[in-house]
Amino acid sequence: MTQPNPRPRLRAAAALLAGAGLAAGLLAAPAAPAASAAPGPGAAAAPAVPFGSHRYPYAAGILKPSGAQADLDQKVIAAYNAWKAAFVKQNCGNGWYQVLSPDADHPYVAEGQGYGMVVTATMAGADPNARTVFDGMVKYMLAHKSVNNPDLLAAEQDSSCRSVDGSDSATDGDLDVAYGLLLADRQWGSSGSYDYKALAVRHINAIMASEINPSTHLTLLGDWSSRGDSTYYVTRSSDWMIDHFRAFRTATGDAAWDTVRTAHQRLITAQQSGYAPNTGLLADFVVNTNGTAKPAPGKVLESANDGDYSWNACRDPWRIGADAVTSGDAASLASARRLNTWVKAKTGGSPANIVSGYHLNGSAFDSGHDMAFTAPFVVTAMTDPGSQAWLDALWTKLAATAVDSSLYYGSSVQLQSMIVASGNYWVP
Repeated sequence: MTQPNPRPRLRAAAALLAGAGLAAGLLAAPAAPAASAAPGPGAAAAPAVPFGSHRYPYAAGILKPSGAQADLDQKVIAAYNAWKAAFVKQNCGNGWYQVLSPDADHPYVAEGQGYGMVVTATMAGADPNARTVFDGMVKYMLAHKSVNNPDLLAAEQDSSCRSVDGSDSATDGDLDVAYGLLLADRQWGSSGSYDYKALAVRHINAIMASEINPSTHLTLLGDWSSRGDSTYYVTRSSDWMIDHFRAFRTATGDAAWDTVRTAHQRLITAQQSGYAPNTGLLADFVVNTNGTAKPAPGKVLESANDGDYSWNACRDPWRIGADAVTSGDAASLASARRLNTWVKAKTGGSPANIVSGYHLNGSAFDSGHDMAFTAPFVVTAMTDPGSQAWLDALWTKLAATAVDSSLYYGSSVQLQSMIVASGNYWVP
């Protein structure tokens, strides 16, 4: 087993910028989709679910930001164009597209490639070059296999796109890669350059084999965590992507994904009730999952704040909320509303008061500001019928905050939260 490299989300440069408030700025007026290069093979095929078509309505009672739908859509397109210009690159040749992560511990990380595949497939229709870019991302993924399971993606690459630090996997990246492939199959079919559906099923089965603990049915940190390893009964809350598990069940017909989904929903509910009854906040990492699961008692992988709501768990409101708004599932709705109730009261209804780090009791341990922490709460706000003004305030903040080309992480979370909030997210 290769030893894991702790993949910290908090980088020194990002923390300094966030603390100084330099990540905020104003977007220009919403722009039309940027001009793109000539389409590659199969790129001319019209997507089945073009961005802005809203063919998959959300659950009954879910809010959206006030204003014309076309205006919401255009603000997402503007953010996407800026995000794509900043982070979607062809720096290593070979027909590859990859997502650059300047504030991560390596220039290219699996998490970023997963974000890129999900975002690109979702934005098809707004971006006429989406399929060409997506296929370049697929080619990159296939060229960077994990040494432990070749159907998974190696977690980190250097500036020359060479896999480093053991070439093992990271679960969050693989979950999004598989999900992105399912979106692509729905968008374009699987008879072009790549059989998206077959690749997706292969990736999903590899996740089940190497990144799901077979006894707890919870996500492992990567395919490097095996029985007897100190992290084998540790799980990261930002990997608990309930809607992805639903999509995997549909794609494979494997009822084990229902077991995985319910195990994670029960864990979310138990952690909120047992360790954060007044906030609903989840820890970055949860330990002892084979017994009484609890927040990490200090550093287990990344930092002394592994048991707090920090740079991993900050994504949880987006991830939990995405399932709540699309499925209407009672457990996801309850978990999302718990988070929304707390943050709305904590901040006095002002998104500017959201800071980059909280203990589970709701007290802050950091005074910085970052879109990775602010943006996800726009999704949980959608779940509460009494939160229209709060939702509108959050949306206004997100739409007015420029994508920062030095902060890939916060910008990627910001864009994806906006996609959900605008009504453009859907589950394949």
